[in-house]
Amino acid sequence: MKRLNTEVAAIAARAAPGVLGFGLMNLESGEFWVRLGDRTFPMQSVFKLPLGTAVLSEVDAGRLSLGETLTIKPEDLSPAWSPIADAWPGRAAYTVQELLEAAVSNSDNTAADLLMKRIGGPGAISSWLQGKNVTEIRVDRYEREIQPDVYGMASFRPAWKGEAAFDAAKATVSPAKRRAAMLAYMADPRDSATPEGMLGFLRKLDEGSLISPASTARLLTIMIGTPRGADRLKAGLPKDARFAHKMGTSGTDQGLTAAFNDVSIFTLADRRSYAICAFLTGSTASDTERAALFAQLGHTAARSVG
Repeated sequence: MKRLNTEVAAIAARAAPGVLGFGLMNLESGEFWVRLGDRTFPMQSVFKLPLGTAVLSEVDAGRLSLGETLTIKPEDLSPAWSPIADAWPGRAAYTVQELLEAAVSNSDNTAADLLMKRIGGPGAISSWLQGKNVTEIRVDRYEREIQPDVYGMASFRPAWKGEAAFDAAKATVSPAKRRAAMLAYMADPRDSATPEGMLGFLRKLDEGSLISPASTARLLTIMIGTPRGADRLKAGLPKDARFAHKMGTSGTDQGLTAAFNDVSIFTLADRRSYAICAFLTGSTASDTERAALFAQLGHTAARSVG
């Protein structure tokens, strides 16, 4: 605890003027340490983890099949990041399993919005979280709503699919309006989580109280296979640690990044397991500098648990 108090405070000072929230929990005992534990942070793609869990809950209940095929219509497209939107209309049909992997592992926004629509929308996920006594995590909007809101843009339209088209549309909004919209987004309680709330969610996922053992194993396997983010928390952990995580990152506009996040369940070689979460909002650092801060958080966590 002493090391966490000292070293996380120093990392947070280096992150300024960005605001850093951090949490670490022993998943066996429930003992935890947090910084700004009850402060809300914008999740960005971290929300795709509770989304994926809710989707698998529907599979467990027999109301959804991983083999079910969903077909993308123009109104289903979502802004970048979305390789699925980029591939449309060349390919328009995907199974639920494919969409689940694309959303959780690769943070595909169209995949996430399709799955959320299929299980009843943001309200259905919120109700499911409440039913599982998961608090301080909010899922309120689709990605096609969130991403334009971040920059003060009009409602998303299919012509904006792809990074280049979305950026061109964003550039039509004045810098002052974009800055005001981003500051409002950072303060918005919607689509947010607290470090304490995320630790509680990760513990419930680990202990198997959210979805079936088979679905839990499926989700963690997808999280382990995430192709990006090895330079964040994972970079500070022992090389032999089993690391299942979900990142969330906003765009950067006029030097300001609204969200840079990483949440994980990691297991050490001796089978001790921990939940860890890091949320950074309002950062003016580069991607490389932010990743280095998170790697240091991972290193501090590993040293603190021995």
